Amino acid sequence: MPSYRPINSRAPFIWHGGDYNPEQWPPEVWDEDVLLMQQAHFNIATIGVFSWVSLQPAEDRWTWAWLDSVIEKLTNAGRNICLATPTAAQPAWMSQAYPDVLRSDDRGQRVHHGGRTNYCPNSPNYRRLAMQIATKLAERYGDLPNLLLWHVSNEYATPCYCDLCAQAFRGWLQQRYRSLDELNARWWTPFWSHTYTDWSQIEPPYADGE
Repeated sequence: MPSYRPINSRAPFIWHGGDYNPEQWPPEVWDEDVLLMQQAHFNIATIGVFSWVSLQPAEDRWTWAWLDSVIEKLTNAGRNICLATPTAAQPAWMSQAYPDVLRSDDRGQRVHHGGRTNYCPNSPNYRRLAMQIATKLAERYGDLPNLLLWHVSNEYATPCYCDLCAQAFRGWLQQRYRSLDELNARWWTPFWSHTYTDWSQIEPPYADGE
């Protein structure tokens, strides 16, 4: 039977665990949660995936005590940690203060706050605030001996079609095709008289467009 190198030399065993979202439950049950993990022989727990507002309830306010407590309980119980950046679901205060954070749908309409992966990946404000919380998490917990890996954001899901993303899309096309002549030839744009004469004429693949 072939042998494989362990994913992490500090934990050369099969990892058995799952997502744990203590911020969604009252603190009174956390000790029981950890006990149940021990009884189920969990050796790792992923925490913090959707905890952005619990860690940063306002732009100028941070609340670390609850996460400190959860990490202490897991550590004392001998559990390893996979710590997430909670950047897949931004707080409501962020969407309200910085509307450019919200993505636009495939008709170019800005969506309302809600759900997950509901942000524009090219929004300067989203990038700034996501970098800020990821940096603070790394500075506070990065040296934990039982922190085995980082869980970055969440699954890729909803795309954005805002003006920022359209501009980035055009830049990507310019790098790929180098010239409008090449793009027009590859895309067969003379069909229906859709030949482009300037990069700014190209739009993202909207539902009611090309």
